[in-house]
Amino acid sequence: MNYVVTKPHRSEYPNPITLNKGDPLVIGEKYQGPEGWDDWFFCTTPGQAGGWVPLQVIERLDDGTGRALEDYTARELDVDAGEILIGSRILNGWVWCERVSRDDAGWVPLRNLEAHGE
Repeated sequence: MNYVVTKPHRSEYPNPITLNKGDPLVIGEKYQGPEGWDDWFFCTTPGQAGGWVPLQVIERLDDGTGRALEDYTARELDVDAGEILIGSRILNGWVWCERVSRDDAGWVPLRNLEAHGE
């Protein structure tokens, strides 16, 4: 689906967590905030700073640990109002978007986007 950016977004995480399917995780706090971004957990994995991971890509194991169910990156896309993006996946209030004009991709909050004619 195509989207137009209605509100700019800037990432606060310059070193996003990146997982490969099967990577071990330590599952920390669940995100709580006014945005309505449900089911995001702060996870750590060996060799990386922690980051927010959606529940859908976590296999929970014992003692607050887990494993990645699929490849995943928490990379966010810095965007400005008026940009056109191609969204391919929506998870818990965020959309994985591609910006063809710059050949890059990342997560953008759904609330910053509006569906755009295809």
